[in-house]
Amino acid sequence: MVTHGGGDRLAMACWSNHSVAVVTVILSLVLPRFSRAQTFSFPFRQPETCSHNQYFDISALCCVGCGANQRQDTRGTSCVCIPGFQMIANNGGPDIICKKCPENMKGVTQDGWNCISCPGGLTAEGKCHCPTGHILVERDVNGTLLSQATCKPCEENENSFTIANALGNRCIRCEPTFINASRSCACSEPNILTGGLCFSSTGDFPPRMISAARYGELGMPFTSEWFAKYLPSAAAACWVYANLTSCQALGNMCVMNMNSYDSATFDACRLFQFVFENTAGLRTVHSISFWRQNLPWLFYGDQPGLAPQVLSTTPLPTNFSFKGQTQNTKMKFVAASYDVRGNFLKWQSLEGGVLQLCPDTEIRLNAAYSFGTTYQQNCEIPISKILTDFPTPIFYDVYLEYTDENQHQYIWAVPVLNLNLQHNKIFVNQDSNSGKWLLTRRIFLVDALSGQENDLGSQPRLIRIATQISLSIHLVPNTKNGNIYPPLITIVYSDIDIKDPNSQPVKISFSVTYEMNQRDAHVQTDIALGVLGGLAVLSSLLKTAGWKRRIGSPMIDLQTVTKFLVYYAGDLANVFFIITVGTGLYWLIFFKAQKSVSVLLPMPAQEERFVTYVTCAFALKALQFLHKLISQITIDIFFIDWERPKGKVLKAVEGEGGVRSATVPVSIWRTYFVANEWNEIQTVRKINPIFQVLTALFLLEVVGFKNLALMDSSSSLSRSPASYIAPYSRILRYAVSTALWLIIGIIQIVFFAVFYERFIEDKIQQFVDLCCMSNISVFLLSHKCFGYYIHGRSVHGHADTNMEEMNLNLKREAENLCSQRGLVPNTEGQTFQIAISGQMRQHYDRIHETLTTKNGPPRLLSSSASTFEQSIKAYHTMNKFLGSFIDHVHKEMDYFIKDKLLLERILGVEFMEPMEKSIFYNDEGYSFSSVLYYGNEATLLIYDLLFFCVVDLACQNFILAAFLTYLQQEIFRFIRNTVGQKNLASKTLVDQRFLI
Repeated sequence: MVTHGGGDRLAMACWSNHSVAVVTVILSLVLPRFSRAQTFSFPFRQPETCSHNQYFDISALCCVGCGANQRQDTRGTSCVCIPGFQMIANNGGPDIICKKCPENMKGVTQDGWNCISCPGGLTAEGKCHCPTGHILVERDVNGTLLSQATCKPCEENENSFTIANALGNRCIRCEPTFINASRSCACSEPNILTGGLCFSSTGDFPPRMISAARYGELGMPFTSEWFAKYLPSAAAACWVYANLTSCQALGNMCVMNMNSYDSATFDACRLFQFVFENTAGLRTVHSISFWRQNLPWLFYGDQPGLAPQVLSTTPLPTNFSFKGQTQNTKMKFVAASYDVRGNFLKWQSLEGGVLQLCPDTEIRLNAAYSFGTTYQQNCEIPISKILTDFPTPIFYDVYLEYTDENQHQYIWAVPVLNLNLQHNKIFVNQDSNSGKWLLTRRIFLVDALSGQENDLGSQPRLIRIATQISLSIHLVPNTKNGNIYPPLITIVYSDIDIKDPNSQPVKISFSVTYEMNQRDAHVQTDIALGVLGGLAVLSSLLKTAGWKRRIGSPMIDLQTVTKFLVYYAGDLANVFFIITVGTGLYWLIFFKAQKSVSVLLPMPAQEERFVTYVTCAFALKALQFLHKLISQITIDIFFIDWERPKGKVLKAVEGEGGVRSATVPVSIWRTYFVANEWNEIQTVRKINPIFQVLTALFLLEVVGFKNLALMDSSSSLSRSPASYIAPYSRILRYAVSTALWLIIGIIQIVFFAVFYERFIEDKIQQFVDLCCMSNISVFLLSHKCFGYYIHGRSVHGHADTNMEEMNLNLKREAENLCSQRGLVPNTEGQTFQIAISGQMRQHYDRIHETLTTKNGPPRLLSSSASTFEQSIKAYHTMNKFLGSFIDHVHKEMDYFIKDKLLLERILGVEFMEPMEKSIFYNDEGYSFSSVLYYGNEATLLIYDLLFFCVVDLACQNFILAAFLTYLQQEIFRFIRNTVGQKNLASKTLVDQRFLI
């Protein structure tokens, strides 16, 4: 009986799946208008969904039935004949022809093409079977098919020592250990058979109770099938025969077990240690005491304090430099790689992502080995991809390649700190004391082999992955030539219980960090902080003493202590600001501009102290800013109107029906006008805040100054999108931000003072001129007994005049045809700092009370008058009193004018106390602006800068920092304007409705 397959069967089998498509194609050719309705979908089938009598058609992507007496092959993509049938035709695909074998030849040859008689029985596949130790012979030497297969035994005597191979078709020589142990191909008692090797029981190898336990982190008992099968044989072959690959395989199993050592059990590392200790007579490799001949180098020894000696005693004999002719920024790491069975694979460079599980471009992967570039790579990878990419582990011994002075190439072994290592069940490498660490050498990335529990061909129960790898480079202290200590690889493995590989991602990280001893930098910072902090205390005491004099109180009370703390907060904020700016610029300049490497950037953990200083600077500066803000919105201010009535007019008398003469009232509009101008200049600054923010943001984000803050050696402002972008250093971000902010601010201030105020407008000078033209003086007190006076008395006698007379007055003043504007005759001095006596202040307060309360002293206000009328009378009373005070009318409250001493100007205090007479100090610098934003530009500039930097340090986002900085500027400007306007209205009796 002959059965056929072929295209006809395929067409019939797939017709049900393709009929609709075929009809659609025909219709589309005949009726083009129907082509728009054609679909391009079909059922989704996978090879494993096909039944045993179907195969998966790789062309049609569907399951197709095999012919009669045929079944699916092992791959599932074609058909084979069932047992008892031979092939008579095979075209290389599913098209085969099968024929039933005769009754006297029920067996089929190994290739399936012929029928043959089998004396030893049949296998499940219908092929001949031979007993153990025999080989199957189906053909003569010349290839002639025998009518009956024969089973020939392999010769095991001393002359041959052969045994059947795994396929049972050839006799091969026995494994040498069998011959050595028993002089035969059998490993009989009392010899020991383990891992396919035979060992004599007379040796002094450790007991047979070898542990195949696999140490892990999931807390579950687990016996590795790989360890159980190959650990005893690898250990025995290494110990008895010093077999190189067996010793490497034993070492690999120790590494797979996290280099963990337990003296109570003979696990992989205990066996390795046993072999190491009992081969002390062998020579060492390259004079390294930890590296024994024939054995891999796994450990640096377990002596306490050994790790610090390895890591920080001997510098590498090579130099690194960022710039110049001797530029050397490439770290050439190489690795000797081995497979799990101990075979040496090759020497290979670590470039190209050998140790980096996260995929990326080659340029970005290789950036990890550019000296001075802090590298950070993170990703999530599905377990299924890891299982596919790493079916068996590869082991690496990592070295750093370098060239000595004579241009000879050498390699330096790179130590490994495995945080999963246990020494007698203690995680010694997780201790903060490096003296307790146990350094190792060999690493792997993925181990899906030791996690197989019962069958080495099945999916592993557990997979061990190097989820964190960190390469740290430590700079030699005080080096000028870029010398480093041996790099250290810190590695963390994670055990993952495999449940659904496709839906189980694992987080992977790879990093390269650089560090140097920061002790000297901390000492210098502490010294600067101590010295400047001491000066800040003296400055604060001086300011407090000046404040006590200005409020006229000699007593030290709680208010004095509070004021001292507020002053000290401001001065200490300046100290922290100076230190942080200096520190940031130091790292920016010396790290980015150095040729031979002598400094490295602080690590993120080492930056915490710096960030704390910046935070303290901001908090203290914010307190100083709020103190100044509150002081400005609570000042006492009054506008003295020098205008006098110009005669009398007839005025109707209510209730009497008659008229009488009355003094011509003085216009209040001049006072309102001056009050509005004062209200407008309250928040005038020497810089443009929005220009400041936008320019800084433009330079950082668009021009690319932010790239100077990257933790690499490049000083370029632009980076290629294809290149690796290093993480930002918080210190460098702060340094770049402060440098740009201060430069922009200083340029604005210089431009404002040199050009804008001279040639465009000077709002402070204009306000003083306006006061003089309006015939109004400004009397303001920032402290109880200290303040400022702007003399605005008109030299023309009247300011409430028409346009013609006003222009005439200006012309006369320009031609020096009238007296000068100064308070003292024939002087120009219009602005003064004033220190008033206690009696003067008491009299001022008595009048001022009637401005803010409904009831006043009987001698000033009529008890029957309305509140408005009382306020009007109080206003005129205050105006008259202050005018008479300026005119020296009150001899008991007189004043005198003098210049401040140079030391008084420098220290900002007044040595002379106003006892009986008040003191007017000549002030050419318009220091009354200290009660405005204008006179506190330094505080505002630094506060805005610190706010910007604190937001950026927290969010690592210059755009957000710029937006929030501008937002807080506008909020505080609104508060200053609103509350200052209310204070102005309440203190001067100017109706708030006229303050626009």
